[in-house]
Amino acid sequence: MLQAVRYLLGSPGATGFGSKSTAEDVTAACPDLGALTAIITGATSGIGAETARVLAKRGARVVIPARSVKAAEDMRARIRDECPGADVLVLPLDLSSLASVRAFADRFLALGLPLHLLINNAGKFSHGQLALSEDGVEMTFATNYLGHFLLTKLLLGRMAETAAESGVQGRIVNVSSSVHGWFAGDWAEYLDLVTRRKIAYDATQAYAVSKLANVLHTRELAARLQETGANVTVNCVHPGIVRTRLNRDRDGILTDLVFLLLSKLLKTIPQAAATTCYVAAHPRVAGVSGRYFADCNEALPSPAATNRHEAERLWRISEAIIDGTAALP
Repeated sequence: MLQAVRYLLGSPGATGFGSKSTAEDVTAACPDLGALTAIITGATSGIGAETARVLAKRGARVVIPARSVKAAEDMRARIRDECPGADVLVLPLDLSSLASVRAFADRFLALGLPLHLLINNAGKFSHGQLALSEDGVEMTFATNYLGHFLLTKLLLGRMAETAAESGVQGRIVNVSSSVHGWFAGDWAEYLDLVTRRKIAYDATQAYAVSKLANVLHTRELAARLQETGANVTVNCVHPGIVRTRLNRDRDGILTDLVFLLLSKLLKTIPQAAATTCYVAAHPRVAGVSGRYFADCNEALPSPAATNRHEAERLWRISEAIIDGTAALP
């Protein structure tokens, strides 16, 4: 109850920030980011676009990977309109395609640029029927999790090198959702049954599984980074539910009251991007790894998301899929 009240009031937590803080608020006191290079997936609209805008405003070189290069170029133009000196690169990437992820990584690495921040923000929610990626993986899982798993794996070496050479700790931010707690059961079995059309497709369950995978990936990667001694951290964030333009008919006091209440629960895009920017750039998060953040403060993920055995299992299965040696069991 106390947490809900704090959220509604926007009361700051231990970090001094809360649900009403914006991405600009949480980066205002950050050191100049001019020496940093950040890759931000899903940065052509919504939370990702605001994250890219704010980090570019603070001086970071921003790389925008996108399936639609035109949309990414439009976003670059908007950033440069506000920040004429912004260094923004655009490269093609379709996260649902493992081949596209590999091609993007090759292109980026060939540029010889450092890499300090990797923000795995892109996500999709399927409103239709079951769809499979070109690799035979359920599309939501492929886009929200598996593509990011491979992308991180391919870029981790450059991040470790950059951190060692520059002395600046690398940070990986996985954008998840509190919806990850809505799935209960065996995620691998669920994906297998759905893919083979043995059970009905449920878009919400598929989304929850992909977001649970984001949190489990964070946990396992943090443990592996600690073992290798790389000066790179990884954390996971719940951005909040974003306020969007809702079309409705005003047909009475009750309807108006419902939408008024909803408006207090939903975040604006600048507020929703705050936790990502806080974890990516704020000095207080230096050295923190394997944690889950909401409203710019550490929070507790679901019990399923803290299971080390499941995190290791997800890693093994993910490696097998990207290597082409196995599919989901």
